[in-house]
Amino acid sequence: MSKRLRSYTPEFRTEAVKLALDTNSVGQAAKDLGVPVSTLHSWISQSRLITDEIKTESKSRETTVNIKLLLEKNKELQKRIARLEQEKSILKKAATYFAREIG
Repeated sequence: MSKRLRSYTPEFRTEAVKLALDTNSVGQAAKDLGVPVSTLHSWISQSRLITDEIKTESKSRETTVNIKLLLEKNKELQKRIARLEQEKSILKKAATYFAREIG
């Protein structure tokens, strides 16, 4: 006699995981849903892995955005430094010129 494998819709799995996490007993949730406890535990594990992957992706994207912002800010500051150095050079030349005129 062979066991018949049941298939569950993704929606059912998602709702079962939510129910199991909201209750104190995964075993009781599995019993209420008519699902083997091991199956429900497996779904919960898969759900946590997916959630962790999403969090990791999100942090990675956030880091990429922060790096881009820092690079843009760095570029702006480099331009500002170059301009200030140019202004300083002009002021030095002007000071030298006026020092000769006075002296």
